[in-house]
Amino acid sequence: MVERNLDFDSVIERRNTRSLKYDFGAERGMPEDILPMWVADMDFRTSSYIEDALIERAKEGVFGYSEAKTPYFEIVRDWMVRRHNWSPKEEWLVKTPGVVTALAMAVKAYTEPGDAVLIQLPVYYPFAEVIEDNGRRVVSSDLYRGGDNRYHTDFEDFEQKITDNKVKLLLLCNPHNPVGRVWTREELIRLGDICVKHDVIVASDEIHEDFVFAGKHQVFAGLKEEYEDRCIVCTSPSKTFNLATMVLSNIFIPNSDLRKRFRKQLDAAGISQLGVMGLIACETAYSKGEEWYLTMLEYVRGNIAFVKKYVAQNLPGVTMTEHEGTYLVWLDFSGTGLSDAEIEDRIVHKAKLWLDGGTMFGESGKGFQRINVACPRSVLEEAMERLKEALDRNDCAGS
Repeated sequence: MVERNLDFDSVIERRNTRSLKYDFGAERGMPEDILPMWVADMDFRTSSYIEDALIERAKEGVFGYSEAKTPYFEIVRDWMVRRHNWSPKEEWLVKTPGVVTALAMAVKAYTEPGDAVLIQLPVYYPFAEVIEDNGRRVVSSDLYRGGDNRYHTDFEDFEQKITDNKVKLLLLCNPHNPVGRVWTREELIRLGDICVKHDVIVASDEIHEDFVFAGKHQVFAGLKEEYEDRCIVCTSPSKTFNLATMVLSNIFIPNSDLRKRFRKQLDAAGISQLGVMGLIACETAYSKGEEWYLTMLEYVRGNIAFVKKYVAQNLPGVTMTEHEGTYLVWLDFSGTGLSDAEIEDRIVHKAKLWLDGGTMFGESGKGFQRINVACPRSVLEEAMERLKEALDRNDCAGS
């Protein structure tokens, strides 16, 4: 067998496929003919090995309760060793229906109602939701954008927020969505040492770990034993292999007490065995999908370079934040002189594009838009041309 799905230029018709990205615009107040570049799934066929494995399993025709044995763990571990130089143990593994589920379970397991949970805005919006919806209090040490056009942690503010609010849990986004940072070893150690000093547990969302275009992904638990003992590491093949609907994530919790408390919350929520298709997809992805993954990664790298060049040459008043990781690009529209409402109106009603407005990720996202570039180049070119035409109209600053 050979990998068949290495053509990332072909446009796949996703409308009328029950796609959240393509089929629910009207329900969310968008024009029917909008081009969606928002939610984080890719417009690419996954590895043909995964397709074939799922078809073969479907032919069995019996879909009773299923579970994975040791070979499943070994396949996941080998991917982590090979790609990220980290070797977890089998007893650390807890499977959940997704990383957001795991973050919610961490909030419930390691904090009490009314406790403060720390995040770093602007950040993936479910971080705040799983805190607030579980009756905890959101505290943010906002990231700041430096002169290098990258986001950074204000470590003095970070520590102050912990002490002032008696923070017990940090939800860390690594690599960071939406600002595209791949945190360095030095940054994570400085952050981790502060958490150890103040007895803060870290739930590290590393779902975008396989999309690194500058620097190197550092598994938080692999940096120091002290971190390993007080963190959970949240991973999944869903972003890497476009498997979101398989609803499966691999959560590693080295500390037995933290693991026991986490499992208790899963039990309380009625979560036990996951779907067999997700298990098979994960095994096949990590054991046979590497050629597809590496080819896709280079294609996305090219898309990111295309957007960077296009923005610089054709969109006065718009800047692209220096991009290190994820396939989600963070664009700053503040130089156009338009308000957030005006930016949104031009993008949605003139460009007919569906992006993610920056304030979705917190007030510090004001003036920004997040765009998903994991799509055929022709689609991305059309999106950029639409954006250029929409911003050319009337009198944007610099145009």
